[in-house]
Amino acid sequence: MTIDFGSQIAEKHETIASLNTEITSITANIDTLKADLKGKKAALKKVEKEVATLETKKAKADAKAAEEAKKLKPRVWLRNY
Repeated sequence: MTIDFGSQIAEKHETIASLNTEITSITANIDTLKADLKGKKAALKKVEKEVATLETKKAKADAKAAEEAKKLKPRVWLRNY
């Protein structure tokens, strides 16, 4: 029985080349996904800041409206007399 080491070595080199190609492709996909993730995180942070700003503005507007309502209430009460 003769073992053809040359063909086995060539076959393994083809497998190595194929695996290296797959690894390169997967690495490129990972890099793309990392960039996408970074962009999404930045967008999320921006929107969260906008929400916080709007909530602050709403709280101020609600407080101002409550103060205005307190000022108007005595006037309505006085008009009834």
